[in-house]
Amino acid sequence: MRATQRTPRIAPGGWREVGPVVAGLSRVAGRVTGTEPPAIFLTLGRHRGLFWGWLHFAGRLMPGGRLPRRETELVILRVATLTGSDYEFTHHARLGARAGIGPVELERVVAGPSAEGWSRRERLLLEVTDELHRDHDLSDATWSRLRQQLDERTCIELLLLVGHYQMLAQTLGTLRVQPDRDRE
Repeated sequence: MRATQRTPRIAPGGWREVGPVVAGLSRVAGRVTGTEPPAIFLTLGRHRGLFWGWLHFAGRLMPGGRLPRRETELVILRVATLTGSDYEFTHHARLGARAGIGPVELERVVAGPSAEGWSRRERLLLEVTDELHRDHDLSDATWSRLRQQLDERTCIELLLLVGHYQMLAQTLGTLRVQPDRDRE
């Protein structure tokens, strides 16, 4: 993962910079996750119009997607691993714990799809994530295996999920957004 001691390029905003609705939402989100208000909301919220569009899109993928929440979190955690995103990994390790992903599975996510203990479907989802990250495409063989497991709409969602979290990791890394601290 990337070093987390770097200074944010755009600091998380306060009430004045993000507005009362984003600030309030951030406080609630922090209570739900057991952290301070999420820096991702307070940083991206500085661009209020874009923030709401992004939040709606992101919410349709997670938690509102077709994939079971556990599988969604496994994919996101794998993207975080592959991109070196401390923010995403830390945030989604917390969320993944609520979906039943424990410390042993977190270690397996880091090890990748070849690690022992994955179900056939979980291994495939992680292989798809790795291949998309590496090649920005899927081979016909991988696509065929994926279509045997997922319907058309869920395949589209999975591709967007991986792409979205890669984009988000790049944005968070470039802006040097720091992982959220636990609530005191």
